[in-house]
Amino acid sequence: MSQEQFRSSRAQEPIRSSRVRLQPLGAITRGTTGHNRLRRSDRWLTHSPRVRAALQAATDPLVVDLGYGALPVTTLELANRLRQVRPDVRVVGLEIDPDRVRNGQAAATPGVEFALGGFELADHRPVLVRAFNVLRQYPVEEVPAAWAAMQQGLAPGGLIVDGTCDELGRLCCWILLDRAAPLSLTLACDPFAIETPSDLAVRLPKVLIHRNVDGEPVHRLLSAADRAWARAAGHGVFGPRVRWRAMLELLAAEGFPVTPPRRSLRDGVLTVPWSVVAPGD
Repeated sequence: MSQEQFRSSRAQEPIRSSRVRLQPLGAITRGTTGHNRLRRSDRWLTHSPRVRAALQAATDPLVVDLGYGALPVTTLELANRLRQVRPDVRVVGLEIDPDRVRNGQAAATPGVEFALGGFELADHRPVLVRAFNVLRQYPVEEVPAAWAAMQQGLAPGGLIVDGTCDELGRLCCWILLDRAAPLSLTLACDPFAIETPSDLAVRLPKVLIHRNVDGEPVHRLLSAADRAWARAAGHGVFGPRVRWRAMLELLAAEGFPVTPPRRSLRDGVLTVPWSVVAPGD
């Protein structure tokens, strides 16, 4: 799919930015957001060894928050949390809606700026891109071109997080990509907010949400997680977080290459290599 198919209408003026593209790649989406909605993915980013290594090794620790929505709160929160990893991190929030950019610019703080841009990343070269609840609103056939546009804009060693979550941020799923390919899928939740792990299926990223059917790899993973969750029911007397960790141990014993958590987490987190869930076609 050509980039022209992604191009929006000409942006309105004025927007205060020295790096403005008048025709960013993408389309205006709903823009719903809220305080702490992306806290689980932010916590994961600050503790992921791969993300930490990329930020710490970067000559220019630039991060792009793509499609931050009607309010800039999650961009500001991302910057505050990533400073635990790299105190000099710079975060640029990009939106395709000029009114949203103006809202962001009014809330800008040192190290955080806002500009007009889309999948082309407004000519920035970030080491990390977070695109949450963006591609969820696109046709699935447009995802590869969007991924490719962002990958082309990454700095060497750069990473992309393409994710989806519910309105309160209790159910989240995201894919981590590098410049060449998807790397992993992560499911994250408040363990108190689910009946079974497959409750997360409704928040799978766009490339997977329609794949949760019998015979598909992501369906096998979620079904195995549900079975392990049921087998770990006895651990529930100690709380759902303990039960979630027992579920991970059972999945690992079955041969699923589950990434073990590096510390005790308040979130239920399940990360597997992309090869475990990649669609066969």
